Amino acid sequence: MPITIIALGVLLLLVLMIVFKVNGFLALIFVSAVVGIAEGMTPLQVIVSIQKGVGSTLGGLAMILGFGAMLGKLVSDTGAAQRVAMTLIDAFGKQRVQWAMMVTGLIVGLAMFYEIGFVLLLPLVYTVVVAAGIPLLYVGVPMVAALSVTHCFLPPHPGPTAIATIFGANLGTTLLYGIILTLPTVIIAGPIFSKFLKKFEKSPPEGLYNTKIFTDAEMPGFWTSIFAAVIPVVLMALAAVFELTVAKENPVRQFFEFIGNPAVALFISVIIAVVTLGLRNGRKIDEVMEMCGSSIAAIAMIVFIIAGGGAFKQVLVDSGVGEYIAQMMRNSSLSPLLMCWTVAAMLRIALGSATVAAITTAGIVTPIIAVTHTDPALMVLAVGAGSVIASHVNDPGFWLFKGYFNLSVVETLKTWTVMETIISVVGLAGVLILEVIVA
Repeated sequence: MPITIIALGVLLLLVLMIVFKVNGFLALIFVSAVVGIAEGMTPLQVIVSIQKGVGSTLGGLAMILGFGAMLGKLVSDTGAAQRVAMTLIDAFGKQRVQWAMMVTGLIVGLAMFYEIGFVLLLPLVYTVVVAAGIPLLYVGVPMVAALSVTHCFLPPHPGPTAIATIFGANLGTTLLYGIILTLPTVIIAGPIFSKFLKKFEKSPPEGLYNTKIFTDAEMPGFWTSIFAAVIPVVLMALAAVFELTVAKENPVRQFFEFIGNPAVALFISVIIAVVTLGLRNGRKIDEVMEMCGSSIAAIAMIVFIIAGGGAFKQVLVDSGVGEYIAQMMRNSSLSPLLMCWTVAAMLRIALGSATVAAITTAGIVTPIIAVTHTDPALMVLAVGAGSVIASHVNDPGFWLFKGYFNLSVVETLKTWTVMETIISVVGLAGVLILEVIVA
């Protein structure tokens, strides 16, 4: 019966979001309450559980998401992202421009949300396409694939960071595993896959590639731009390495664990970006602070959707469903990683939102960790891989890709949807291989 109630709750979530177009946060909170009461909790217990879930989830994430948004905005609005892109394109040359765009997507994707990176970099893609006479999808797909892969696999993005928090996974370890997984995945879904898209080539949509481009004098230097974008990843990765190789009592390890804490690493990065990308580049402090302040508005709904997922998770735990699932898993032969991927994939196809699919999955499968002792970092990546599969008409990203690449719905299904599915399947394969290696 508890599993049936969860299934009906998820079905209700789908109906609310797909049929009635209810906001994700409102739908998650409502479904959390319905499921909690159906599982035997009193209304007061449900309210307490929802508040606890929202608080515990955002308690570990609020600073990470806030600082991450600020860093992304600074990298975007100061011209640092454009500097990185144009320098790499010049260095790689016309023949290898798709690899340059892939690397650009990876670097820029580390510092900002998918939609922001997409809209920011597409005008640069158009500029390259028009100036060099190179096919649009040939150049653009590697960049889009890189943005998508970093979005679903690598902290400090909201999805993987939130799942890691719920699973209790070490963010540094998750990042290291994610980087290992990212490289082959983005190469297959980007430069390799784009070679098969010649028949879908279109011209850039009129009016979209005239977006303002920074002049050389307005942009910071290349290495300054790179440093600001990747410093949080470097600090988190160093912390993970010291945790794996140095004794816990060692002061050096403790120092790197501190500066490699995701919130601290991102705070350090924001301060560096404020100085190097803003003040030293001729901007006044109030202008730079305006960039930081406006960045929070862009992530407000993402934060609340993640909080709603945390509420749903907590209701499942407090109602006893978690223990029920744990008992079932003790006698199950299905791989926990495959289960995570499958649940996330089903929710992604039904809901459209990768973030909602990932957070909802985390709430459902969390009890598996204690029973199976599966590496929680690998479970984060399995959920992330499942959450991007088969994007179609219920996903805003589908329409974003369609519009900017001037494609029909059918053409978008054959390009974007296939690319996202490749990322998902290759990601799952990589997670299963990593499990064998690190076990």
